[in-house]
Amino acid sequence: MHLSELFAAGKFVVTSEIGPPKGTDIHPLLEEVEILRGKVDAINVTDIQSSVMRVGSLAVCHLLKDRGLEPVLQMTCRDRNRLALQSDLLSAAVLGLENVLCLTGDHPALGDHPEAKPVFDLDSVSLLWAAKQLQEGRDLAGGELQGTPKFCLGAVVTPGADPLEPQLIKMEKKIEAGAQFFQTQAVYEPQVFEKFMKIASQFGVPVMVGIVLLKSAGMARFMNRNVAGVHVPDELIEEMASVPREQRPQRSIEIAARLIREMKDMCQGVHLMPLGWERYVPAILEAAGL
Repeated sequence: MHLSELFAAGKFVVTSEIGPPKGTDIHPLLEEVEILRGKVDAINVTDIQSSVMRVGSLAVCHLLKDRGLEPVLQMTCRDRNRLALQSDLLSAAVLGLENVLCLTGDHPALGDHPEAKPVFDLDSVSLLWAAKQLQEGRDLAGGELQGTPKFCLGAVVTPGADPLEPQLIKMEKKIEAGAQFFQTQAVYEPQVFEKFMKIASQFGVPVMVGIVLLKSAGMARFMNRNVAGVHVPDELIEEMASVPREQRPQRSIEIAARLIREMKDMCQGVHLMPLGWERYVPAILEAAGL
């Protein structure tokens, strides 16, 4: 099912995210993901997230599809050239995968194999363009295809970037290249998101606000120092710091639900990034009125 069909029907679309394991024991992940069944419209599967070697997103998406869950295949340009990226897109279509999120990807220096050679033959914009060309029946070299894929293509944008203008320029380029929806970087300031949406809404493409679940005050401070375009306000940091460790999940649920309630009328969906706290997603959605 294409997410574009849900957006076209006026549904507020809800997605969550899972990260494949580092190893072949996939069963704990498949058990955990069952918590999301019937609660979200689709589940993103990260592609070697943070440049840490893991099971591939394509394989996990295939397993989710076989179990009647709707995956969103994340694809990064870090590890593969245009031949491999196009081949994986065709493979995804053959496996029945329909939703693809195109990203440039983190540099290998940030991960567990810092000596790995980065590829970056394409970036997120040109990957979107490559997927669009495949859908039109040809590859990037102009070769004709025997059968064409049909994707719903997504991209990422950072509403909290400063300055914001480069993000808006790139957002427009991504739309021209084929992006049909956007999931944002983590947002914790509704007033900043409202300012962004007043401009971004002119593009007429659905935007899903992204929320990373806060696990601690330390995690929030780390994101403020290290994640470009993401800012957790001091009051939220203090709120997480004010509760003992055993109460942090409940406080994180309350904060995420509150943010969703404040921003859901500004956009077309929400993308939750639980980072291993998938079990709390249903409680968040219930508290948010979704």
